[in-house]
Amino acid sequence: MTQMPQIKIPATYMRGGTSKGVFFKLTDLPERCQVPGEARDRLLMRVIGSPDPYAAHIDGMGGATSSTSKCVMLSKSTQPGHDVDYLYGQVSIDKAFVDWSGNCGNLSTAAGAFAIHAGLMDPSRVPQDGTCVVRIWQANIRKTIIAHVPVANGQVQETGDFELDGVTFPAAEIVLEFMDPSDDGDDGGAMFPTGNLVDDLEVPGLGTIKATMISAGIPTVFVNAAEIGFTGTELREAINSRPELLAKFETIRVAGALRMGLIKTPEDAAKRQHTPKIAFVAPPQDYVASSGKQIAASDIDLNVRALSMGKLHHAMMGTCAVAIGTAAAIPGTLVNLAAGGGARTAVRFGHPSGTLRVGAEATQKGGQWVVKKAIMSRSARVLMEGVVRVPDDAF
Repeated sequence: MTQMPQIKIPATYMRGGTSKGVFFKLTDLPERCQVPGEARDRLLMRVIGSPDPYAAHIDGMGGATSSTSKCVMLSKSTQPGHDVDYLYGQVSIDKAFVDWSGNCGNLSTAAGAFAIHAGLMDPSRVPQDGTCVVRIWQANIRKTIIAHVPVANGQVQETGDFELDGVTFPAAEIVLEFMDPSDDGDDGGAMFPTGNLVDDLEVPGLGTIKATMISAGIPTVFVNAAEIGFTGTELREAINSRPELLAKFETIRVAGALRMGLIKTPEDAAKRQHTPKIAFVAPPQDYVASSGKQIAASDIDLNVRALSMGKLHHAMMGTCAVAIGTAAAIPGTLVNLAAGGGARTAVRFGHPSGTLRVGAEATQKGGQWVVKKAIMSRSARVLMEGVVRVPDDAF
């Protein structure tokens, strides 16, 4: 057998919010991987260690969960009024593909910090001390994200006392603004692709259930927990250890994807695992988070649980949090009703790891709901930097 050498690619391993992934400067990738296509996908899969029939990612940088099977590429922006272009790939764990259909809201935090770390920012825009405003063009969904990154001595400030449920240690707070988060791109048109705040969704094997289907932050299908046999206080083990429940959620997700026009046939969903998300909501209830922390109903507006890449998420995806905040701001959606109804500009929801607050303001324009901005706080930290190695014939 011919021995193939390994090549070295500069990379940074970062946590952003409750996710982590491998970050690259686009220009550091092999030339044929700097453009979309099979070579890039194969490279990222090899970096992460996919596809892995053992679902362990032993031979790669991934962590065998949807929160840790991620790659990011940044470059100086080609878009007017932006600092960097940010491209995100969700690498499938057990199948040979990379899903480019959406963004990662958590890693958007790290994208802002990495832009400074990697020298992609105009030096005149980085203060010696204070806050650096990083204008990010999210290339997957063609949206603007503004990251307010704390800077000390000309470098990203990573340590601090900001606590984020789902992250073990405190860090410095980064405020994210998701501008015009409702999707008006190629995937679905208006914020509500069906034209309704609530639909009767036909789900094979389950019958008809109520659903709010929204494209904001990321396409998401919201259903009522009680209607599908849950309380909304479930932790990961209650769902992820039962294949029949995961199959039930996937059936709902596929039905929603078809109704939203994101896929043409049920079979298409296998190649679009990242979107739409499926989430279930319930009025506020007391529960014990996965860390053992007591969450009181009086401290939250509602409970939300969401699945990512076929498994219940350990906390909450950042983009799904944008969808939650947006839907909560619009009277009549299932999310808004679970939170008690009425007009609101922010919501604090319970998730498996604790709570999260997200703000959004909705207005009606020409009979259509419009949200100009959604805001949340996260944190980010460099975990390791240097090079990743992959076999030369891997891509």
